[in-house]
Amino acid sequence: MAVEMKKTPDLPWRIRIFFTALGFVTDRCRRSDGTMNRSVMSLFDFKSQAGSTKGVTSSDITVDRSRNLWFRIYTPTASGTTVASKLPVIFYFHGGGFILFGPNSRPFDELCRHLAGKLPAIVVSINYRLAPEHRYPCQFEDGFDTLKFIDSNSSLLPPNADLSHCFFAGESAGANIAHHVTLKAAVHDFRKLKIVGLIAIQPYFGGEERTESERRLTQVPIVNVERTDWSWKALLPEGCDRDHEAVNVFGGPKSKDISSLKFPATLLVVGGFDPLQDWQRKYHMGLKKSGKEVYLVEYPNAIHGFYLFPELPDFTPFVTEVRRFIQKQSESI
Repeated sequence: MAVEMKKTPDLPWRIRIFFTALGFVTDRCRRSDGTMNRSVMSLFDFKSQAGSTKGVTSSDITVDRSRNLWFRIYTPTASGTTVASKLPVIFYFHGGGFILFGPNSRPFDELCRHLAGKLPAIVVSINYRLAPEHRYPCQFEDGFDTLKFIDSNSSLLPPNADLSHCFFAGESAGANIAHHVTLKAAVHDFRKLKIVGLIAIQPYFGGEERTESERRLTQVPIVNVERTDWSWKALLPEGCDRDHEAVNVFGGPKSKDISSLKFPATLLVVGGFDPLQDWQRKYHMGLKKSGKEVYLVEYPNAIHGFYLFPELPDFTPFVTEVRRFIQKQSESI
């Protein structure tokens, strides 16, 4: 007898309330004309100031004030002083469907602070312009321009930042941005930065096709086809569909052949209760078919966004996998 797969995850009540409230607010801030009610959304986007807490110090640096381009640096500390040994650098892109949040949004600030202290690593969380006010390719350009800025102004980073061991990382929409910034970096000669890995956490990909996981997982928190369709429409130029190269990166009619690019090793994280998991597995196969080194890590009981909640059982194994990947790529140089 076939066993029916579960369609809803078991979650603590606090997390269920968080995602229910977030979904309710964002649904009502998304206007039918394709714009966002930013004034209302800002009331629910709680911010964290830069500073020193939990063994990590952070500070903000402006790249281009005219487009609100800036980044927040997280540096592990020991007894109030900066850790002396050389540490890898992670360039991080936050999630939010391309339409929400920033590095100073509380959940992402706490995640980056946690990663900086537990890995340990220097984490550079990059702000980027949001859709629909700023459409593709603004987000990818902002990420890449920040890298070039840091490459030319590396003294702004802590003295123990090891620029020969740099990683791109992102979750959800941030992982999509990280992938496309990686493509740009692969054909650019940096003076000091050396990219040795990509950490793609539940990347936000899609296409015109409806996958099995999108059709099946309709009762899970925050991600569903209605919301993803809206965010893709908000991101893409007028007249483009979801087979655009920014969305359907492998297998779409406009997808790029990356087999000849110097693309770094990738750690891909997939959750069993994420409706986007089929697209993420297609990404895994696309990288393999392109001859790239990729490691797939799956958490069968994980929802989209599980990495924001240290109390969930998959959070600690996730951090351990990221640490192992960073160590492996650093040792292979």
